[in-house]
Amino acid sequence: MNLAKLLQLLHNEIEAGKGTPQKKKKIIRFQNPAQFQECVLELQKMKNSLSNLSAVRPIGMIHAISCPLQSTQIEEHFESLLSLEDDIHINLHSYIFNPMNPNFNRNSLKEFDISQSIPWGVKKIKAPQVWKKATGRKINIGVVDTGVDYAHPDLRLSLGRGINLLNRLLPPVDDNGHGTHIAGTIAASNKINGIRGVAPGAVIHPVKAFDYNGSAFVSDIIMGIDWCVNNRMDIINMSFGMKHRSQSLFDAVLGAYNAGIVIVSSSGNDSKRFNVDYPARFQETIAVGATDTDDKIASFSNRGKQIDVYAPGEKIFSTWTGGKYNELSGTSMATSHVTGLIALLLSSRPNLSPKTVKLILKKSSVPIKSSKYKNKVLRKGIVNAVQMFKLLRARRKRKKPGLSIPGLV
Repeated sequence: MNLAKLLQLLHNEIEAGKGTPQKKKKIIRFQNPAQFQECVLELQKMKNSLSNLSAVRPIGMIHAISCPLQSTQIEEHFESLLSLEDDIHINLHSYIFNPMNPNFNRNSLKEFDISQSIPWGVKKIKAPQVWKKATGRKINIGVVDTGVDYAHPDLRLSLGRGINLLNRLLPPVDDNGHGTHIAGTIAASNKINGIRGVAPGAVIHPVKAFDYNGSAFVSDIIMGIDWCVNNRMDIINMSFGMKHRSQSLFDAVLGAYNAGIVIVSSSGNDSKRFNVDYPARFQETIAVGATDTDDKIASFSNRGKQIDVYAPGEKIFSTWTGGKYNELSGTSMATSHVTGLIALLLSSRPNLSPKTVKLILKKSSVPIKSSKYKNKVLRKGIVNAVQMFKLLRARRKRKKPGLSIPGLV
């Protein structure tokens, strides 16, 4: 492959696309991994002379590059060596959150409320009742989101090194709020005058892939997953989704899953009965739906066979930017509860595989009563920390044929 020609074409394409209202982006995947590595080296050499190439970003995990691309010239010239996929937008899964409202961040902020020191969702899944056994200690969680408020008093002891994929020269500081809210539910740890999350001993690693509007490209997400794999995260929290399947995103999720990382993903807030968003629809993730304060499936939550478990997702009180707090609803919030619960599980049993973790969560969940039929109980349930540890204990004592869970001893 003539890599110099490829990069020159990309430079020209980016130049031609300047000034267009909506730049289209593509993920360009190399059939030959060795050629991808050569391209990365050539890209470093040519950046000095062709400034537009700074917009070309390598994605090592899937042997690809992402860049603005308008025409089909690249595909025509390198058809047998490259495959192209649209690098589409992906959005956060928070129901009430409205990033287009400039007053949202100012008007919705809340002060600390002592009654919320352990938020209702954390209590509902009975996390405090197992804290003597496990707090999530030494479990590393990659939160692919909008970043985090590093100065928040409830999070300062819960944060580890992260990355800002939008600007690698800056720390992953949250300019939106969503990521800080997710982090608080997972691992806030202020016992004195703040809140505690599900796993107050866990370590959050903020992976900023979303901008202040709560929007990202698929390539940003893949690079976030790549970072989590390379930095040996135990869990990845993905509180976002999209309607269309991306092969590149699937390959990244599969790579993380095969590396032993548990991936937790929100199902979406479209009230769909037989469908969930990607990446939650991938079997390699744990798909999470939301319940309301009455322990029923929240009206906004997607639901159905593709959901693995449910968790509280309505009126969730958690940390916010500026050292404040906020109350949000969405399957995003439900997902953070499940991520925290998995941290508790892995801090007790660190060698469990992603497949076994999903099975344990499903088997230990508490059935949900149907909101439509009075006496009907749904198959999928709300995650429950006490039941989860009871299941672990029971399977440890009894190794009956047909009852054992693979990976449990």
